[in-house]
Amino acid sequence: MKDLLLICFLFSVCCGFSQEEKRVKKYVLDLSQFNGSILLHNSDISHLITEHPAGFILGFNRKRFGEQDWEADYGYPDSGFTFVYQDMKNPTLGEHFGMYAHYNFYFFKRNLQFRIGQGIAYNTNPYDKNTNFRNNAYGSHLLSSTMAMVNYHQENVIAGLGFKVGLSLIHYSNANFKAPNTSTNTAAFNFGITYDLNQELVYEFKKPEHRKKMLEPIRYNFALRGGVNESDVVNSGRYGFWIFSAYVDKRLGRKSAIQVGADAFFSNFLKELIRFQSISFPEMNVAPDTDFKRVGVFVGHELFINKLSVITQLGYYVYYPFDFEGRVYNRIGLKRYFGNRLFGAVTLKSHAAAAEAVEFGIGIRL
Repeated sequence: MKDLLLICFLFSVCCGFSQEEKRVKKYVLDLSQFNGSILLHNSDISHLITEHPAGFILGFNRKRFGEQDWEADYGYPDSGFTFVYQDMKNPTLGEHFGMYAHYNFYFFKRNLQFRIGQGIAYNTNPYDKNTNFRNNAYGSHLLSSTMAMVNYHQENVIAGLGFKVGLSLIHYSNANFKAPNTSTNTAAFNFGITYDLNQELVYEFKKPEHRKKMLEPIRYNFALRGGVNESDVVNSGRYGFWIFSAYVDKRLGRKSAIQVGADAFFSNFLKELIRFQSISFPEMNVAPDTDFKRVGVFVGHELFINKLSVITQLGYYVYYPFDFEGRVYNRIGLKRYFGNRLFGAVTLKSHAAAAEAVEFGIGIRL
């Protein structure tokens, strides 16, 4: 599962749109229609896969030409916003209205465009125990959503108009903020048009001046994360949690760093789950006084894109008194640096494809 969450796209906005350009900015609109299928990633949603979802994707893109060095490092990507409307073609699932921040990355002489976007979506018909008990995919109106597109892409073919055709993937989940949260993934074929709003502007890509190799010593990081989540038991209640992380990182160059560290987890929803299982399922042999705390060690990678970075971590619980989803966990998310030391982070902690929580964090890199 690839949720990254609610305010992640705000971090992208801060990074992608905060710098002033010397030249007049160039913008391109795109509009695509799509038809697809809900992927059966979990047999629990098989009753919800009845028709082929359809909708449209509207994009607003700012072209980048290398005014900042990081743009050249990543092949002069676009940054922008995407609006997605999706009709799930099933009254139980309802419809989605989503807003994302995105980047477009280009390959094969800029003929192939890869768009990755993160944002929030509003679902019109989430789970309700009285009126919509069959919807075990979405437990809330507000969902985090990730979208990806791969397109053959040509801009300004004639009179500012161009076209695109390719494949899209759209994921919806509330990351266990509220149960149920089985989530859905839609794979679709899309085709559409583009329109260059500034077709009279023609810029060359700027090549960066010679830069010295980046050398940094090992850095020490400390982060405090928190949030609210619920177990998979519907109506068991939402509880706060907090996590303390300490790790070291080493830059491998301008783009990457590797990480090694440890997490201490204080997840209060596990207190309620331990109590529930000890009373309701005595055959599970769960003692009511079982410790809910966990400690894990992890390795990770950080990809730097200007002041924004993408982190991926893989961890293993070394202190694990209560069995919940297995000893291996993973984390993926975004960091936004404020100056040279302070950062904010929004991350998704999961066990393989099963999300546990969205984490909102602050930290310092020394």
